[in-house]
Amino acid sequence: MSDEMINSTESTEGQNPGMDALQESINAVLAGEASAVMDQPAEQSDEKQSVSTSNTAINMLMDVNLLFTVELGRTQMSIKNVLELQKGSVVELDRVAGEPVDVFINEHLMARGEVVVVDDKFGVRITELISPETKE
Repeated sequence: MSDEMINSTESTEGQNPGMDALQESINAVLAGEASAVMDQPAEQSDEKQSVSTSNTAINMLMDVNLLFTVELGRTQMSIKNVLELQKGSVVELDRVAGEPVDVFINEHLMARGEVVVVDDKFGVRITELISPETKE
């Protein structure tokens, strides 16, 4: 578990106290301390403060931005064919129309869904969540 922890010597210690608190919170979550604290009964004020700190740590992570990518399909092309592309060119993909699209979060396959149109904009309706065991 120590391999996953953020090295405290690489922090912005002293420069940004908020970042140091975030780093400590991430280390606590990775070490499993946050879940252990949350599972304990909060009978004493110290324990209540620990749970509050853990909830704050989780809430800090809620604002972390992730890269959300929807993949309609893929194809392979030679450089010559790519250079010949122009306005109006059609690129054939490896998927059939109506087939589910892949949803990636930070380049990890997380779900599949169908393309929908909402207020003249494209969207994705999630139809299947991918379990960690079956991720490609």
